[in-house]
Amino acid sequence: MAMNPTEFNGAVPVDGYGPGFFRVDGKVIQGAVIVQESGGQPWGGLEDRDALLALGGKVDVLFLGMGANIAHPPAGLVADLQQVGVMVEVMASPTAARIYNVTLSEGRRVACALLPL
Repeated sequence: MAMNPTEFNGAVPVDGYGPGFFRVDGKVIQGAVIVQESGGQPWGGLEDRDALLALGGKVDVLFLGMGANIAHPPAGLVADLQQVGVMVEVMASPTAARIYNVTLSEGRRVACALLPL
């Protein structure tokens, strides 16, 4: 069976991750990161709500990676994001990165915010 490479049509996927870092568009970003179609950027973590709220109108779904394991997000964060039109799916960061890549390849308006492992 032939394997076909995934096409992202110019959008930027998560290339990889490891202890304390993520690789996005061939660049290593230490610590937490937000990745959307246009690229990745360092993120201040769960306390940096403004960076997440800025996704309103740009994406429909945010995959929120809580690190090595799934955990509850801070109180009110999901409601605040829903107020700006962003649905949130909370999971472990490795899962969030993979689901972001798959959904991005489908041409959907998605982003991921990932806490490091």
